[in-house]
Amino acid sequence: MRFDVVVLGGINMDYLIRGKALPRPGDTVDGSAFLRAGGGKGANQAVAAARLGARVAFIGRVGRDRAGDELLDLLRREGIDVRLTTRDPRTPTGVALVMIDRSGEKQIMVAPGANHRLTPRDVTAAKSIITRARVLLTQFEIPMRSVVTAARLAHSAGARVVLDPAPPARAVRDLLKRVTMIRPNSAEAQSLTGMKVRSASSARKAARKLLGLGVGAVATQAGGAGDLLVWPEGEARFPRLPVQAIDATGAGDAFAAGLAVALSEARSWREAGAFANAAAALATTKFGAQPSMPRRADVLRLMRRHGRGAEAAGFTRRRKATQS
Repeated sequence: MRFDVVVLGGINMDYLIRGKALPRPGDTVDGSAFLRAGGGKGANQAVAAARLGARVAFIGRVGRDRAGDELLDLLRREGIDVRLTTRDPRTPTGVALVMIDRSGEKQIMVAPGANHRLTPRDVTAAKSIITRARVLLTQFEIPMRSVVTAARLAHSAGARVVLDPAPPARAVRDLLKRVTMIRPNSAEAQSLTGMKVRSASSARKAARKLLGLGVGAVATQAGGAGDLLVWPEGEARFPRLPVQAIDATGAGDAFAAGLAVALSEARSWREAGAFANAAAALATTKFGAQPSMPRRADVLRLMRRHGRGAEAAGFTRRRKATQS
């Protein structure tokens, strides 16, 4: 079976509270809304990719507990294949506590649980779908050795590799040279390059350094100017789209999934950036991560509304990348 996007990564049960302000150390702050929902960057990205039109498989690890049952059921309802997600007999499913203020800023604390027990052996057991994927999408919520193993398998088979290097960590050179597209935020770009990213200029310098380390293309935050996409022959900037943002949780996951889906359809770098930019904007308009992941038709509608009609028109015609 061939999948457009295979996602390897973290899966958590999220507990979210929204209030007027985030607590300072020692403070107790009343919240106005509570939500229990599926989360974890990998699972969020799998849901986003499925809603954006891709055929998706998810590889992760949950505990043998009620939370694990619920999370896998949520993914199945989205049409995501989870047959190669494993169950840990001793370690519970990961949990994230998320607090969001009225401006959409957030604080997150995670107990990774079973995510940190996803081994290279688990990845190798999923070789049959990784090597037949059009795109592998992965992050750093699971052990680095497992990420590297998957990237090697995908790259050797001619699949494209999209890396969301979160949470911040130092990536090994062997991984970066196999990455087709990397999507770091400012903190992650600094962790990878040692360079502070505070503006479009510094974002461009960090991106060029990542290209020098072997990455095919870089999509990163450009200070307050939105997102900057850089590849060896050029670059494109994507300003933040004006939407009524209430929760930034999951916006980066929607962006990464948008890139992966676009690349699975053989889109250009510029098309991929425009599609991902609109997906991320829509993800900020709802409370929670997985519940906010946008659908393809809504993304294309937002693109048309903000002057990206040509790119949106291209996405109305589905096409599939061929493996090299």
